Amino acid sequence: MGALRLVLGDQLSEDLSALADIGPGDTVLMAEVADEATYVRHHKQKLVLVFAAMRAHAERLSAAGHTVRYVALDDPGNTGSLAGEIERAVAETGCDGLIRTLCGEWRLEQALNAAAERLSIPVEAREDSRFICSSGRFQAWAQGKRQLGMEFFYREMRRETGLLMDGDQPEGGQWNYDAENRKKLPAGTAAPRRRRFPPGENTRAVMALVEQRFSNHFGDLDTFDWPVTRDEAEAALSHFLADILPAFGDWQDAMTEGQAFLWHGLVSTSLNLGLLDPLDVCRRAEAEYRKGRAPLNAVEGFIRQVLGWREFVRGIYWLKVPEYRQRNALDADRTLPWFYWSGDTDMACVGDVVTQARQHAYAHHIQRLMVTGNLAMLLGVHPDPVDDWYMVVFADAFEWVEMPNTRAWRPLLTVASWVQSPMPRPGPTSTVWATTAQGAATA
Repeated sequence: MGALRLVLGDQLSEDLSALADIGPGDTVLMAEVADEATYVRHHKQKLVLVFAAMRAHAERLSAAGHTVRYVALDDPGNTGSLAGEIERAVAETGCDGLIRTLCGEWRLEQALNAAAERLSIPVEAREDSRFICSSGRFQAWAQGKRQLGMEFFYREMRRETGLLMDGDQPEGGQWNYDAENRKKLPAGTAAPRRRRFPPGENTRAVMALVEQRFSNHFGDLDTFDWPVTRDEAEAALSHFLADILPAFGDWQDAMTEGQAFLWHGLVSTSLNLGLLDPLDVCRRAEAEYRKGRAPLNAVEGFIRQVLGWREFVRGIYWLKVPEYRQRNALDADRTLPWFYWSGDTDMACVGDVVTQARQHAYAHHIQRLMVTGNLAMLLGVHPDPVDDWYMVVFADAFEWVEMPNTRAWRPLLTVASWVQSPMPRPGPTSTVWATTAQGAATA
């Protein structure tokens, strides 16, 4: 008999390591399970996004001639957990081995390792090759360093990939053009029309299932329009590169009331599900600069978010877990205010972010950092409920990208300066905790 090849909901890449040498006798296992839908109460749109993208990917694998065992959420035999579905598939298929790609989250990796010990067949867990920097490569870079700074990691990744390099020097003579990417949006400036993807028949079926099973989860469903197929993800990226990237640098940090998307990339969901390859995305952005269609500050700013920050926080996550999950460096102890869920507050910027998150499961990195993150920090909110909130409300949120951004393995200099200032602190807590940019994958 052949091997069982496990594909998770955030591993929807054609070049997934678990499928690298798939043979005609092998079976691909994909499963929608309640455990993964409810370990936090994910936004309804996130559940639709993942399940619909999984179903589309399963169809693609089947069309390529692979045998796919797909377990839908409402399958009568669904055990409700990935471990249960692996054990059921092993028993029913008679496979002689399990091959999988390492999980994106420590929690799930531990669960699958425990399940492997109960199996009577060998299990092979392969490196996740869908990132530009492997975990081992990051650990080698971090070895012996007293401080781990994203900027220096980013420069090394630029040198290794050759992205935006002029020989051994950065293109344009600077590594970082962030100072040119903070322009204020002039009053009356119209946001560009963004390409979105109304749900097709298969996605609408998933929407009905999610509404039936998870009606008490946060979020609206009638505004769902995220790309769920590889073709849609490619179309979204092409639209961004051609129509949006030229002004991305100038306005990437801008906020304006009632405008959810502005000039943002909107490719984070597709990157984090595996529908887009991060190095390919960066090379295609660079090509826009080389062809004179986008300025350097825009392209460098975009590549820095993908090649720099996204890869950096993923490396930090795997370097620091599981201890990282317990960090509360500044001993914050308050609960998360209810207006983070309701949006019912006189703080217009906060209300706008919550409304936007409810409608689109999205906010860009400045809204996540400067608005919701900094407010939680100033209020002295314990990082656990903040972790959960980010995981719930955003469609692109996975623990590897979210936790390093809220736990802040060291306080930011700006926060340290604030703590040391003579200004009175808000509330009874003796310290505050630091939040770094939530823009790891929100380019």
